[in-house]
Amino acid sequence: MTNHSGVKNKDRLIKGLLEVVKDIQLRYQAEDDEEKQWLIQNSPNPAVAELVKEMTVMMLHVLDAIGQLEPVNGITISKKFGYSKGSISKITRKLADKQIILFEYLPDNKKEILFRTTSLGKEIYRLHEALHHQIDIGVNRFLQQYNEDELSFLVNALSETLHTSWVYPETKEESIAPSQRAARTNEETDNDKSLRTLSDTEEMNEIMAMLKKLDSHNLKKAKVILNDTFSTPSK
Repeated sequence: MTNHSGVKNKDRLIKGLLEVVKDIQLRYQAEDDEEKQWLIQNSPNPAVAELVKEMTVMMLHVLDAIGQLEPVNGITISKKFGYSKGSISKITRKLADKQIILFEYLPDNKKEILFRTTSLGKEIYRLHEALHHQIDIGVNRFLQQYNEDELSFLVNALSETLHTSWVYPETKEESIAPSQRAARTNEETDNDKSLRTLSDTEEMNEIMAMLKKLDSHNLKKAKVILNDTFSTPSK
């Protein structure tokens, strides 16, 4: 009887966590808009604000990579950040068309292109850096409310999530052949939307696989932390 009761309690907690995950998906979508509004409101000049309005999340990420590493080529960006070469090529052309970055050719190798930020690109890059600094401060302030045990649990759970394959829930990511992992990465990064979310059904299956590994005590902690972190504040 006790064991049956424990199973029912665990299933109930998993169901509650999955409900929180659905809210997380909506919250992430809303935060993209919230962050873009922050960038626009804090833009140093109207020209930057207009450019930011037209930029996608992926364009901002690639600009960040160029701003950090310039002068840099597409292969280096691809290896360091996991974006496909096709995505980088497409996005850098868009950034160049908007005069956010410029292309630089090596004198002895016309095939290799290096990317640099323009003055406008530097302003957007610094503005995006300021946004991330603002977010870091907010996240740190929020997490200070949890004790060491709760934070340790969260770190361990997220770390295990990072190294677990969601296509093969019982298989660790390290054990998958590099060619398979590279193929999946290229497929995902060729589409901006696939970089951010899986389909709802796949997402639920993946999270279910992770949650079933936790005992009731840790499931309760996960639910509280996720709910506090990602639920939208009531107005």
